[in-house]
Amino acid sequence: MFKQITSVNPFQIRRQGTRAKALLALAVVSFLWGTTWLASKAGVQYMPALQLAGIRQFIGGLLYFIYFTIKGRSLPKGNQWWPVITLSFLNFFLSNGLSTWGVKYISSGLAAIIGAIVPLWVVLFAMIGGNSKLTPASAIGFILGFTGICIIFYDHLHDFLNADFRFGILVSVGATLSWALGTLYTKKQVSAFNPYFSIGLQMIISGIALTGVTRLTGDHIPISTIPLPAWLAIAYLAVLGSVVTFMAYIYALQHLPTEQVSIYAYINPIVAVLMGTWIFDEKLNAYIAVGGLVALVGVYLVNDAYRKKKDQPASQ
Repeated sequence: MFKQITSVNPFQIRRQGTRAKALLALAVVSFLWGTTWLASKAGVQYMPALQLAGIRQFIGGLLYFIYFTIKGRSLPKGNQWWPVITLSFLNFFLSNGLSTWGVKYISSGLAAIIGAIVPLWVVLFAMIGGNSKLTPASAIGFILGFTGICIIFYDHLHDFLNADFRFGILVSVGATLSWALGTLYTKKQVSAFNPYFSIGLQMIISGIALTGVTRLTGDHIPISTIPLPAWLAIAYLAVLGSVVTFMAYIYALQHLPTEQVSIYAYINPIVAVLMGTWIFDEKLNAYIAVGGLVALVGVYLVNDAYRKKKDQPASQ
């Protein structure tokens, strides 16, 4: 898979076929979504985290809305609004808001590794709901995932004495739980609305809601005082992190097998950890490297077992 991606020449992409373009789109997703953790980390150094998330979501959602309106997509009607509102709360107000808040207190690499455990929650919630069963492969995956997280946090035991660090871990884990619930809800409601157009609506709604929260709590700074580095982070997150990358993700999903596209989830944390070490001088040692890889292998095994179970035909 890595060989296929690296064999694509981006300078000759116009001359290459659809598959080559889809592989390039997947490479874009794998890299850019990994860098969004760093952009969030950079932005929250200059302004409140929830205010940054609200502005980022509103701008990104507005760009989506304009694009799909030009393409002739119509707004949801009646009960179609409920899935949009529910997902705006789960995926953006809670998940993106909390994950942005989390990187204010923990490293972007650690936040990205925590974010990568979403598939574990998805499978666990599916098992609780009776939609999945624990297989030997997924059991090993759960054990490896838990072991990897323990290895990482062994090096951070002393950090748990810091209330800010504990809070950063708590909200980051909360973000993964919310995204997992949103993922399962999307699968149930996907036929009721256009999931791609609704992304923009979800972001606009949550962006307004988050801005309202920051106004009510007083945790905001005047728009006129937001410094240039924060605006650059917002622009990066809204345009590249939300619009360009998601469009690339959709294109990759349309032209590549789902299991191939899912590789982005395992590359994102690696990108975040390596670039966090380079740009922010975040700690990278054997505990983080080994623990992160073990956790990602566990997540892969659980995700792969769940996908194979889902693809099996129902017994007669």
